[in-house]
Amino acid sequence: MQPQSLAARFSAIITAFMRTISPCLFGSALLIALLLLSAGCNNQDASPQPDHPRLTPNVTLRDITFRSAALGRDMQYRVVLPSSLMPGQKLLVLYLLHGGGGGFRDWTNDSDVAGFAASGLLLVMPEASSSYYTNAVDQPQDRHEDYIVHDLISDVEGRFPIATGRSNRAIVGISMGGFGAVKLALRHPDLFIFAGGISPAIDVPRRAFSIKRLQQSRHYNSIFGPSGSRTRRDNDPFLLVRNANPEDTPYVFLTCGEQECLLPANREFAALLQAHQFRFEFHTVRGTHDWNQWNAWLPSLFRSLAEHMGSQPSASPQRP
Repeated sequence: MQPQSLAARFSAIITAFMRTISPCLFGSALLIALLLLSAGCNNQDASPQPDHPRLTPNVTLRDITFRSAALGRDMQYRVVLPSSLMPGQKLLVLYLLHGGGGGFRDWTNDSDVAGFAASGLLLVMPEASSSYYTNAVDQPQDRHEDYIVHDLISDVEGRFPIATGRSNRAIVGISMGGFGAVKLALRHPDLFIFAGGISPAIDVPRRAFSIKRLQQSRHYNSIFGPSGSRTRRDNDPFLLVRNANPEDTPYVFLTCGEQECLLPANREFAALLQAHQFRFEFHTVRGTHDWNQWNAWLPSLFRSLAEHMGSQPSASPQRP
């Protein structure tokens, strides 16, 4: 069914429905009708997104499926690594987290990150749906934090020739994944030497319920619980910073576009890091919440990563 005909059908239903209600109920009925219309338009069959990884000649891509004990189901992740390794060579590991509404193929399809693997990095891109990389309140089987920090890391280290230990492991994400990277690094400072948040949705656990964003608010509540819940507090980067030891915390790399609605929260978070004397850097540039801006940050990100990670990978990607 085409979108126009679906919308027309809902319009006719809504019009007939409005004629049957009393004026005092009009406002509530209108809200329900709009929600029905939105749901109808958003539930159309989505066409599969094409997979078009942007690779260079010196790297290899593999997609892995493994069983996650935390989630109780099979999960996928993508890796990019050098095409050839020296005997006994161990790779540094960078976990790359996708944004909300995205998936594990996004980083290779929408950015030039794959070229950086040629210098001795294993890039790991897990699937995480729209989980905010958190153990959900309403869906206790959706333990996405445990899935990342226990199951995924264990599977990667058992499958690939990597240098283990905190100094050889970093985590970076965009948007929802930026929140996840910073949050996981603050909650598990023993696991990562470096954490990068590119346009991170850093304030999500602090967002109040909004009737104007009903679906989004309900989704946040299903993950973090209602405002003031313990899960919100335990996953709030602002509170985690106040309770963390700066000397034990990974180096934090933050960026945000100047035209993003996330900018005020990121500026506030950067100011908090500075006030508590954390090791970090924060950059802004003209740009919106999209891959054009995020991809442009990669050279700066990898330069900073090279300064703080174990064997210092190259900051320059290999070109085709």
